[in-house]
Amino acid sequence: MGTGDKAKNAAEAAKGKVKETTGDVTDNRDLEAKGRAEKTKADLKQAGQKAKDALKD
Repeated sequence: MGTGDKAKNAAEAAKGKVKETTGDVTDNRDLEAKGRAEKTKADLKQAGQKAKDALKD
């Protein structure tokens, strides 16, 4: 996985976590769910890239 992809996925995961936490604190379930979805999406992208990298070796 390229360094740029790692950084992008980490930033997306962090952004999702912030939204999730903000939604939880403000009792905004919609924002919390969107944040959780963004974080999960970024985590899945990272896992997919790691699997691709493992197959290359």
